[in-house]
Amino acid sequence: MASGTEDEFDPLADPEEGRVIYSVLDSFASYRRAAHYNVTHLRRQSFYALPSAHWTLLAEPPFSLLDSLSAVDDAIDANADIAEAILRVGAESFADESAEVHTEAPNRNSEDANHHGRDPPWKGKTTKMDLDKARSTIRQLYRDWSAEGKAERAACYDPVLEALRAEFSHIPDPDKGELHVLVPGAGLGRLVMGICCVGFSVEGNEISYHQLMASNMILNDITRAEQYPLYPWALSSSNHVSRADQLQGVMIPDVHPAAALEEASIGKRMHASERMSMSAGDFCVVYKNAENSGVYNAVTTVFFIDTAPNLIAYIETIRNCLKTGGIWINLGPLLWHFENNPPGSNDNEATGGAHQNGQANGRAQDQGIAEPGSMELTDDEVVALVERFGFKIEKHEVGKIATGYIQDPRSMLMNIYRPSFWVARKQ
Repeated sequence: MASGTEDEFDPLADPEEGRVIYSVLDSFASYRRAAHYNVTHLRRQSFYALPSAHWTLLAEPPFSLLDSLSAVDDAIDANADIAEAILRVGAESFADESAEVHTEAPNRNSEDANHHGRDPPWKGKTTKMDLDKARSTIRQLYRDWSAEGKAERAACYDPVLEALRAEFSHIPDPDKGELHVLVPGAGLGRLVMGICCVGFSVEGNEISYHQLMASNMILNDITRAEQYPLYPWALSSSNHVSRADQLQGVMIPDVHPAAALEEASIGKRMHASERMSMSAGDFCVVYKNAENSGVYNAVTTVFFIDTAPNLIAYIETIRNCLKTGGIWINLGPLLWHFENNPPGSNDNEATGGAHQNGQANGRAQDQGIAEPGSMELTDDEVVALVERFGFKIEKHEVGKIATGYIQDPRSMLMNIYRPSFWVARKQ
């Protein structure tokens, strides 16, 4: 299974792209230090700033807040182990560097000191935005790769898989590998793997290097199920009923991807490793060209179309990708990501994407998501626009699905989406 880029683009050859990659790598490298500082160190300072009688009371049972902060520190260290695994695999895959080379030498006076302990090229390159994205990416592993996240996955991925099965039910299972499915906004890769496991050939596309590096680690580096403990809610102290809720841990991944894909290859004409891939880049830049015209039997978008500043660009690209008669399966809300951005601000820093600016691929005239201009539509306007571009809406449901998105089921605050689900056929 491949979760690197499919083209031969060298991101580090482009200075801006290299800057983005180093910022992302440094954000994972900095996860441990930044989380300890922002989550527990500053809270200890605030704790001791209380009147002494007050903090003394809160330090004693049944509150024991200092013990709770120590437990949060332990949870941060567990999460940081995941971040550093992502860093290690990401450095090798995206920067052609070994993260382990840059560890401290056991003896600073040894001859090896010149080879160990040196600063990596990404040190000090990250931004606050990328630190926030590293933190949210680690937390998103709960949704895509824990047993506890199954309810969210079932709500969002099962309708897509069922629609694919229904559309191609006339194709024998061993032959489904001849059918090609594209998953823009593939995120951490769970839907991509799910589509591959039911027999299709599938290509995921993702613009975020945070997501690409995390999915790369999960899909290609994990050696067993439940390899890492993850504490998805430990870094936030709000809306918990009990301290145990804040410190609840899950194990990731809930399945061993390599073993799952091996099992999914039984009885198929093509092995799963030949049927699954991931591409890096801006969806509109990568897939609007003639090379990808009429290639795919289906396109599936889950919590994706509202990442478009200009939805028409997404629709045009999907229409280009699909074979005539192919289907577009969409599920998601309309939380327009660029709604509050000023005109012309859909840039690399805002999107955090992989070689999206067009110039990196020799297409300076097409900047994809970085193009200026944006608009926000209602669900009925989205459907009308899709039809205007030559699709026939064959199924459309709103409000029948209710799901959180990385939602703590024990939280006192519940954010629930009621996404739109539709299937459109290219005429």
